[in-house]
Amino acid sequence: MKASRFFIGTLKEAPSDAEIVSHKLMVRAGMIRRVAGGIYNYLPIGLRSIRKVEQIVREEMNRAGAIELLMPAVQPAELWQESGRWEQYGPELLRFKDRKQSDFVMGPTHEEVVTDIARGQIKSYRQLPVNFYQVQTKFRDEIRPRFGVMRGREFIMKDAYSFDKDVEGLKVSYRKMYDAYTRIFTRLGLEFRAVAADNGSIGGSGSHEFHVIAETGEDDIAYCPTSDFAANVEAADALPLIAQRGAPTQALTKTPTPGAAKCEAVAELLGIPLESTIKSIILATDKEGAEPTIWLLMLRGDHDLNEIKVGKLEGLGGFRFATESEIVEWFGTPPGYLGPLNTKKPVKVIADSTVANMSDFVVGSNEVDFHTTGVNWGRDLPEPVVADIRNVKKGDPSPDGKGVIDICRGIEVGHVFQLGTKYSDAMNATFLAENGKPAPMQMGCYGIGITRILGAAIEQNFDEKGIIWPESIAPFQVVVCPMGMDRSELVREHAERVYNELLEAGVDVILDDRGERPGVMFADWELIGVPHRLVIGERGLKDGKIEYQGRRDTEATLLAAEAAAQTVAQKVRAAIAV
Repeated sequence: MKASRFFIGTLKEAPSDAEIVSHKLMVRAGMIRRVAGGIYNYLPIGLRSIRKVEQIVREEMNRAGAIELLMPAVQPAELWQESGRWEQYGPELLRFKDRKQSDFVMGPTHEEVVTDIARGQIKSYRQLPVNFYQVQTKFRDEIRPRFGVMRGREFIMKDAYSFDKDVEGLKVSYRKMYDAYTRIFTRLGLEFRAVAADNGSIGGSGSHEFHVIAETGEDDIAYCPTSDFAANVEAADALPLIAQRGAPTQALTKTPTPGAAKCEAVAELLGIPLESTIKSIILATDKEGAEPTIWLLMLRGDHDLNEIKVGKLEGLGGFRFATESEIVEWFGTPPGYLGPLNTKKPVKVIADSTVANMSDFVVGSNEVDFHTTGVNWGRDLPEPVVADIRNVKKGDPSPDGKGVIDICRGIEVGHVFQLGTKYSDAMNATFLAENGKPAPMQMGCYGIGITRILGAAIEQNFDEKGIIWPESIAPFQVVVCPMGMDRSELVREHAERVYNELLEAGVDVILDDRGERPGVMFADWELIGVPHRLVIGERGLKDGKIEYQGRRDTEATLLAAEAAAQTVAQKVRAAIAV
């Protein structure tokens, strides 16, 4: 590729609405341009990186035995009504009517469509297992699209769906996809972790997320540096931090705490550790025709509620936070001084597993400016319902017993799910089993955010000059920058020779023949993030040298002019070898 025949749309400044590094650099590097909120044009440089990501994904999916197909972006509402997600999915599902007033959706995912394919095409256990995948545009009507391609409304995704005859087969298919994803992200040249995760709106039993490690990530990942444990904080088990409850040593005392509405203020006022205080969180669940059920959840003062875990507890599905009027009605006081003692109306109490082993702790007195100290289970409060309802923290014991938890930030770029029969039951996707009877297919689904990978890769790899692409997905692997090519036949001759030798070696190279000043050329390619740069000038050629600099290198080195192309081609091959 020659730059004079390519489109390079770099900018000196990022638009004002660009909030994070990847958004700013993708716009400045001429990769994307905004069309509407969360919707982008992918310009030629951006598309080249997308195609390279897609190629790696396709190669590994094919290697794992998956079969590519293509499903429509527009899906009939009937399929979503069959699965039950027409009502469940929420406003992110873009619904519309065609000219016949039939309901359709812009597909955010394709479980329903692929299940429809399977029930129509798969009749016998002899046709199983099978795994279909596609690379397709998706649309999710995000309430607040932001961060460029990281949280857009329209995006490109690879989604795959496996069908098996039994649970054991599903586990095998799941493992194949897990291993394929590990190979994909390794080949992409990204630092990543696979972490246990919550299934969310997709449903099913088990799942893992694949996260690119980056300080700007939206997700907290709990991991153990001395073992293989890793999980999204939302899904990580929080072990009790107190092995055994101690005997009471303090009297139950109503204590003035004027103006101390938060645990931190109470601890400071009373001169006690924050770990001795209890945080009361009030939730409500509704039942038609009856007053709400009010729940009091008890957490240690330094811990945070995990809403995902809470929503899975019996009776708390679809919970909401109680209103202030409900809190006053049940507790007799506004928020800030709440506790389980002497409530106005009965509440259901759930204690976190650490709180259940505490003694002599502090709770709100259900009276403004008062807390109660020296509270103990059994003596002052009935034994609680106990559950893990908190987020893990750095320093907590690892659930696998092999060390302690550390926390890092990650950007989710892939997710694998064991769906089981969630969709095949709802949509009657059955096959004739070996015993001659119909049975539901066991399903798995596996997604990778193709366009999101670009943003995640940049968030992990950049400097003050611009993007630093991993070798395998850079829009170009090598740029040849001739100095005064339009004025020097010697420079032109060597630039063309090096360029052609790199092409013949299978290197994705661009020759910058635009006639720009060196400073402009270098700034453009450093911003775009090309991994290798060769600078050809008359002065160097007279000494038989060509200047080489890797994108991460702080200084240039000199290569023998005759061997420069071969040397750089070897560097490229070494960088992408897996």
